[in-house]
Amino acid sequence: MLVRLLRAYLRPYTRPIALIVLLQLVQTLATLYLPTLNADIIDKGVVKGDTGYILTTGGIMLAVTLAQIVCSVGAVYFGARTAMAVGRDLRGAVFDRVQSFSAREMGHFGAPSLITRTTNDVQQVQLLALMTFTLMVSAPIMCIGGLLMALNQDVPLSALLLAIVPALGIVVSLIVSRMRPVFRGVQERIDTVNRVLREQITGIRVIRAFVRDTHERERFQSANTELMDVSLRAGRLMSLMFPSVMLIVNLSSVAVLYFGGHRIDSGHMQVGALTAFLSYLMQILMAIMMATFMFMMVPRAEVCAERIQEVLTTESSVVPPLAPVTELRGRGQLELRGVEFRYPGAEEPVLKDVSLLARPGEITAVIGSTGSGKSTLLGLVPRLFDATAGEVLVDGADVRDLDPVLLSDAVGLVPQKPYLFSGTVASNLRYGKPDATDEELWHALEIAQARDFVEAMEDGLNSPISQGGSNVSGGQRQRLAIARALVRKPEIYLFDDSFSALDYATDARLRAALARETEDATVLIVAQRVSTIRDADRIVVLDEGRVVGTGTHHELMASNETYREIVLSQLTEEEAA
Repeated sequence: MLVRLLRAYLRPYTRPIALIVLLQLVQTLATLYLPTLNADIIDKGVVKGDTGYILTTGGIMLAVTLAQIVCSVGAVYFGARTAMAVGRDLRGAVFDRVQSFSAREMGHFGAPSLITRTTNDVQQVQLLALMTFTLMVSAPIMCIGGLLMALNQDVPLSALLLAIVPALGIVVSLIVSRMRPVFRGVQERIDTVNRVLREQITGIRVIRAFVRDTHERERFQSANTELMDVSLRAGRLMSLMFPSVMLIVNLSSVAVLYFGGHRIDSGHMQVGALTAFLSYLMQILMAIMMATFMFMMVPRAEVCAERIQEVLTTESSVVPPLAPVTELRGRGQLELRGVEFRYPGAEEPVLKDVSLLARPGEITAVIGSTGSGKSTLLGLVPRLFDATAGEVLVDGADVRDLDPVLLSDAVGLVPQKPYLFSGTVASNLRYGKPDATDEELWHALEIAQARDFVEAMEDGLNSPISQGGSNVSGGQRQRLAIARALVRKPEIYLFDDSFSALDYATDARLRAALARETEDATVLIVAQRVSTIRDADRIVVLDEGRVVGTGTHHELMASNETYREIVLSQLTEEEAA
């Protein structure tokens, strides 16, 4: 999986990679040539007392060293640029894929895991790519070149390599094979810590209200300790690597000096050749150590690559049409015909055979008990997820056949939990219409009953909004979300219990202003509060995912027991009448 992922995302950078390989080749060849020059200085210069030869060869060594430095710096520079570019592309690909996910896929992965995969997992793959360009490319060249140069110095002494290299390979393989499952555990524990931390930061008010600080502290401590424990297991395995390799390296040096000393004593080898052979042995072993360092990183990077690939290969259940409808011929009539929606693996569907009609110029309301499927019904219109059966039609065209941009322009959704982005009041209101004028923004704020508190802010439209709108109240957040939808002036307005945080007086004023502003549009309101929807042109009653009644308030009070129970749970008989 790791190789497949890197191959796909390194393909656009073949030229820089070719340059990196060339620079690493020149740098490695220069490194391999230096011990031979050093041996010549000892055998032909120092032993014979030829100062001119020493100076000449020393000058060549300096030139070779300079070339080695230049190539090494160039390889690291281009390697870092390429690795960072790959990381950027991977993050962009994961982000784009997540943006295409429906609510179903988002629920499957979860926000904490997606954040970890986009940041930490991509960082691990990016780091492996960087280490590959700076270390791994030169390691095999160094190893093979060192073997050839060692053979060139003394063939019999090179027989030691037949024992040294396999011993290193066995040690490294044993340790690396145990590291992969441990690193998978590390990434999963990071997901858990991320999830717990996110929940606690988001729910800090609830935690303090119920005095659950100690419980949440223990919960985070447990997740944190689990991450520490699995990280320690990975650290113990990593700590075995370098001592084991260094033990073999040092024993190899002792063996070379021992057997090499005997060959010098017998006249079969010169001192300079032994020095060069020992240097080549160190270069071979250092190359293997560099490869060892890479092998330590590969298991974790492979796990991360699998997690990234899982996101990239997950197809959204909301698929754009191949031949999209690019024009609507009506004014935003909305119709649901026999709609069913079932979550994967669920025994019962959330919505069953739901049919309703919402016409332009009318207000259609949906009411029902908690869990009856009201919000799910609204989510089908802008294709937050698709119906598993039946049709959702806008001006007679199935929303699954509409161009996503056209559908987005036609529908304005105010969700049950309004979300504001970090920025300013103006930037949030212009989210759906970037070219909206200040006059349009103030008009939308006035309709949404938000003008007064925005004007009271120090900078008006340029007043800062924190992430999620945490620096404004729940009612102010709802009104800003309503104003954001009004700025777009869509043909269909979807209000998902968007007035729940408003007091009755503000609710009444807002609905009266909305009625004038949206008199030519289709308005579909989901609400729990009867006073919000009692004046609607048509009220649809949901019960356990089914439509059990349709009509006006007075018609349903007279004929529908479910609606009557909901109304009387909030109003007296006289108020309901």
